[in-house]
Amino acid sequence: MFIFVFQTSVMVKLFISGFPLNSTELEIVQLVGPYATVSTIKIVRDKISKKCKGYAFLEVTDQKEAEAAIDALSGTPLGDRELTLNIVEEKPVKPQAPKRPFGSKPSYNSGSSNNYDPQKKKRPRRTT
Repeated sequence: MFIFVFQTSVMVKLFISGFPLNSTELEIVQLVGPYATVSTIKIVRDKISKKCKGYAFLEVTDQKEAEAAIDALSGTPLGDRELTLNIVEEKPVKPQAPKRPFGSKPSYNSGSSNNYDPQKKKRPRRTT
């Protein structure tokens, strides 16, 4: 009988800011690399000009490495700026509202749509 134990490693997302705006992904990975194994990186850029907005998101392999990178690099001056690193807390995903078909109108009645009673008297119209 074999028993397999799988240890799932949870990726930790880091927010990093304060690096020079002309930095590349490779330079940031090289900066964080001695403290944490970087899995992915995303430098946030302006949609139109493609210029760096001054912050990025990194995914590192585990919590201890993320904390080591934060301890080592937060507050470090880099050029005329100061590095800031934080762990991004994942927000729980909210369930989406059911989608309506295109062009359909929302239902504003509080009950179900099966409450039509043909015997019920209608309210008289207002005359002006």
